[in-house]
Amino acid sequence: MATLREAWDFLAESELIASAVEVETAVQRLAEEVHARLWQSYPLVLILLRGAVVFAGQLLPRLRFPLDLDYADATRYGAETRGGELLWRVPPSDRVRGRAVLALDDILDAGQTLQALRDRVLGLGATSFHSAVLVEKLRSEAKPYAADFVGLRIPDRFVFGCGMDARGLWRNLPEIRAMRER
Repeated sequence: MATLREAWDFLAESELIASAVEVETAVQRLAEEVHARLWQSYPLVLILLRGAVVFAGQLLPRLRFPLDLDYADATRYGAETRGGELLWRVPPSDRVRGRAVLALDDILDAGQTLQALRDRVLGLGATSFHSAVLVEKLRSEAKPYAADFVGLRIPDRFVFGCGMDARGLWRNLPEIRAMRER
């Protein structure tokens, strides 16, 4: 765990990738896109913890249609800054059976987590799978999965804020930041 001073120093060494206003605008646009596509489906919204909590808290009040809510918890990062093997802390439940599922995640990086979630949810009997991500990293290599709804496309850097953390720090920022490139 970082000390208070280390946390502030870490923030001071970062740069803005997307302002709070840009994030807010992206979330509003996403809400409109999701509404247009899913408002008649009575979806089960599946929040991927921990990162998507902030995003879900911003998006859900803007969805003006009935929905159910559940969560799953998976990680590829842990305390690292590079993704590794997927670990399910809480796998999706069988509540997805017979439902249209909208998964909310903070970031689409390599695409492996959302691909694994989609495969698992459809394997449990969901009728459809849709995903909304706050940010998608622009990467040179092809991804095995493409999100249905993307808020912001950002450079391929380690980012934090808006639910995404850097070694456990700064999930609570209203903007998205990255360490300065040297």
